Amino acid sequence: MTIDTGSPGLRQAEIRRVRPMDAARMRALRLEMLADAPLAFLETIADAAARSHAEYAARVAYTSAGPNNAQFVADPGRGRLVGHAGGTIAPTEAGLTVIYAVYVTPTWRGSGLLGELIDGVAAWSRSCGRPELLLEVVVGNDRAYRAYQRLGFEDTGVRVPHPNIPAMTELQMRRAA
Repeated sequence: MTIDTGSPGLRQAEIRRVRPMDAARMRALRLEMLADAPLAFLETIADAAARSHAEYAARVAYTSAGPNNAQFVADPGRGRLVGHAGGTIAPTEAGLTVIYAVYVTPTWRGSGLLGELIDGVAAWSRSCGRPELLLEVVVGNDRAYRAYQRLGFEDTGVRVPHPNIPAMTELQMRRAA
């Protein structure tokens, strides 16, 4: 699928599942994600920067195929990737895909790319027999909360501790895949 952001021929990105050849571009995007929004992800930029290319390549290869974990990227076809959304099985709830590591490069925000990335994960989830999506948002991240509401996610009322920062809480949102 390709998204056209409104500028004639200038701002298009293909939404697709990550490929093994994307390892270096995924590393660059991961470092950008962590620098831009360090509280939104579960590792530090220092930890991510310390991982070898071989580790990134192995992770990308693993998420490029199969029904248990997938990463989708927004690829404008040259240079850096400009967006990412991952999905993984929920070990305790059949029929559910947990969305993780959602990110859109700042210059592409508001372009519709977020919805396209989520739609990529949703289509994969349905094809794997999982009809529901779940994601978590840090309480107080109102911009992300509203964006996910616009995409059909509903606040479940469930609150969980942030996995890395004890003073923070995350809220769970769900929608059909």
